[in-house]
Amino acid sequence: MNKPKIAYISFDTVPAPKGAAIHIIAFSRILADAFDGINLVTVSSTTECIDGQEIYPQVIQTTLPAVGDNLIQRVLYFRHQLKRWLQGKEFAAIHIRSIYEGYGIALQKSRYCQQLIFEVNGLPSIELKYRYPAVADDKELLYKLRSQEQICLTAADLILTPSKVTAQYLQSRGIPENKIKLIPNGVDLEVFTYKSIGDVTSKKQELQMLYFGTLSSWQGVNLAIEALGLINKDIRADLTVIGQARPEQIKILKQLAHKLQVADKLQILAPMTQSELVQYIHTSDVILAPLTANDRNLIQGCCPLKVLEGMATGIPIIASDLPVVRELGENQVHFLLVKPGSAKAIKDAVLQLYNEPTLANQLAQNARKKIAENYTWHNAGQALIAAYTELGCEV
Repeated sequence: MNKPKIAYISFDTVPAPKGAAIHIIAFSRILADAFDGINLVTVSSTTECIDGQEIYPQVIQTTLPAVGDNLIQRVLYFRHQLKRWLQGKEFAAIHIRSIYEGYGIALQKSRYCQQLIFEVNGLPSIELKYRYPAVADDKELLYKLRSQEQICLTAADLILTPSKVTAQYLQSRGIPENKIKLIPNGVDLEVFTYKSIGDVTSKKQELQMLYFGTLSSWQGVNLAIEALGLINKDIRADLTVIGQARPEQIKILKQLAHKLQVADKLQILAPMTQSELVQYIHTSDVILAPLTANDRNLIQGCCPLKVLEGMATGIPIIASDLPVVRELGENQVHFLLVKPGSAKAIKDAVLQLYNEPTLANQLAQNARKKIAENYTWHNAGQALIAAYTELGCEV
């Protein structure tokens, strides 16, 4: 294989069951196929650097350690290792996903690459406080984060984002509209297969509800548990939660379920492979995506992969009525949208689907069709290659 012209660098662990890792792998394979190979640089799961492993055809992965007692120490350590790895290398294009790996590159762009692509899925100045609440009161740190974001945004020749809401936010920060390309997330339809629910929903003695994704506060998993308590006053229902979480997050959710007297109705499982996840999806009657109305979802924006993946599977979805969800489909056509922050609204929607199996089946059919036509990784890949080509990268 010739020396790769593109480096895709991300302060993430890959592979992993998180949506970010799934996205990175999909984009890596697309870029490698189009440009005769890429270097993928990610975080090592150990303290060792592992250089030059071919994890997919023409995707050569290097994992760099991120060692430290806190996030800042890990970022600084990773940046130091990345600078060493970049020494003496120059790429036609470097593709970054955050300031954690991108700030040093943006400061010396001409030294490392001809073109810099910044893929904006989230920004620490908005998101970090949800994991570290004290950040919200640290004005100096927030200023530094925002300043580094702005340096990366300004230095980038192309900015990719999966959401119209995010694109609008970036424009509010002075980024020209013509510099931003919208590429929504995708779904692998060979993995997220369709299974018809038929007309059996209302005949089940116990309704099976599912939430999958991270358990971060902006996801609203607590609302799903509150809805579980309300639903069990009318019908029998269980809730399975699958996703990455810290021990204290799981403890809080279990305490809430105990308080609402539905602890025996709640199951919390660790992240799993996509194929394993699909098996759980296909044994469920409804998928919940109760995103909360906060600056992460309303101002910064996102493209909720859980909604897209769920839409492909034949299981109806109940999601919060937010602009980022409305980008993906229509209420009462592809899913049911409910008032954000309302457990009662979730309960009412669940009971509606329980009592109207024909509606549940129609929503699922429409959703699968929507995904197949608009939200596959193939579609995302075509848009990605077009954006690179327009920038001047030769296929």
